[in-house]
This record gives sequence, C-alpha cells and structure tokens, in this order.
Amino acid sequence: MLEKEIPESELGYFPTLVSIVERLRAPGGCPWDREQTHASLKRNLLEECYEVLEAIDRGDPGPLAEELGDLLVQIAFHADIARENGQFTIADVITAVNRKLVRRHPHVFGDVEVADAREVERNWERLKGQERAEKGISKSPVEGIPKNLPALVYAQLMQDRVARAGFEWEDVSGVLDKVREEVEELRQAGTDAERLHEMGDLLLVMVNLCRWLDFQAEDALRQANARFSARYIRMEELVAEAGEVFADLPLREKEEFWQQAKKLEG
Repeated sequence: MLEKEIPESELGYFPTLVSIVERLRAPGGCPWDREQTHASLKRNLLEECYEVLEAIDRGDPGPLAEELGDLLVQIAFHADIARENGQFTIADVITAVNRKLVRRHPHVFGDVEVADAREVERNWERLKGQERAEKGISKSPVEGIPKNLPALVYAQLMQDRVARAGFEWEDVSGVLDKVREEVEELRQAGTDAERLHEMGDLLLVMVNLCRWLDFQAEDALRQANARFSARYIRMEELVAEAGEVFADLPLREKEEFWQQAKKLEG
C-alpha cells in the first residue's frame, strides 16, 4: 500500500509527487505511464484544465482541490518526460517561473510604485516587451497568442493586449454602440459569406463587451450553456409529468413549459 511505502507526513509535499511520477515512469513502473510523451498527454492536460474550471464554477473547494492536484500531475509528468530526454527538469521549470514572478512584480520585490491593478498590467506588458527585446524577439501585441486556445479566450486575450498597448475605447458606451452597429450590419448582409463575416465581427465585439464588464467571455458562455442544459432537462420533465409528448407540442406550449422550468431554477 502507498501509505506503507510513503509516510503520511510526506504526502503534502511537492517533491513527493515528483518522486511518485518518476517511479511510475521508471523501468518496472506503470507501462501506460512509461509510454506517454508530451504530444500524447496534450488531451489530458486540456481536459484537466477544463475540469478545474468546472470545479471553480461549482464553487465547491473539495473538488477544486482534487482537480488542481490532477492538473499538477500533468506538469510533473511533462517535466519528468523532459528530464528523461535530457531537456530540462522540474527544478528548471520552478526556477524559471519564480524568476519571472519576481522580475514582473517590481512593485512587490523592488521599489517601483503603482497606483492600481491596471498600472500593474501595463508594467507587466512593458516588462514582457523588454524581455522579448533582450532575446532579439520583436512581436506585435497580437502575436504569440497560443493558436489552440478556444476562440473566445483567444479573442479576449488579444483584446486585452491591444488595450494595454493603447488601442481601446474611451468608455463602454463605445462598445455598446459598436454592438448595435454590428447587429445592423448582420441584418443587412445579403449572402452566407457576408453573414458569416458579420457574425464573426459581432462575436468579437461581444467579447470586448465582456471584457469591459470584467467578465471572461468563455466563463459567461460556459455558464449559460450549463443553465440552458439544466433548464431544458427540467422542461422535459415537466412535459412528461403533464402526460404530454414533447415532440408533439406546438412551439407556444413548449415555450410555456420553458418559462415554468425557468421559474423553478434555484
């Protein structure tokens, strides 16, 4: 049993996780773990990230702690694969991120003064720019964003970056005006290609509106999806309790059941 091989007093430490992963991937360890690569674990890493987000949305600290642990395992696995390949170690990972955190927070670890969180963000981007310049890398704010991000996340991150570079509305009213403008352009679009183009523009400005309201667009849509799913299932239950067949109901009656389900939400 694990408890007999690893003392309970050591289970709360990160080096214990690293040693467990090393053992799993060592000769005589777990066959599945030993054959994994950076590429084969990409899906697992993505799934664990989304499970963390779901736990945050539920607001339950127990599942969140568990899912964060699962995410930490993914980091330990990638670091061990790199160690085995002679590329880097978990110590390199931790050293690099610690240096970065200290370097990009001079208002905490240095003598720089900031007025608010917005100034912290501007300093962060400025420091990132300096780091890129020192490495001989010159990038626009819209470059270097991971292309595999969900489209809503990508859009919001891109808009965050250009805003910090000074490409920004003066206030939220400009964004709301742009929403109305894009809706009207969508109404007037005459072809599928035009409608697709205008729909993309509308989604982009809606993401910008989320940013102005201090929401994450991805979170807003994910939570809306969860509400819709729960409400739809409740509506089906109400229809069944009424002795009706959902598919046979006219849209007007379906809408009535939908509104009943909506009222029953906690």
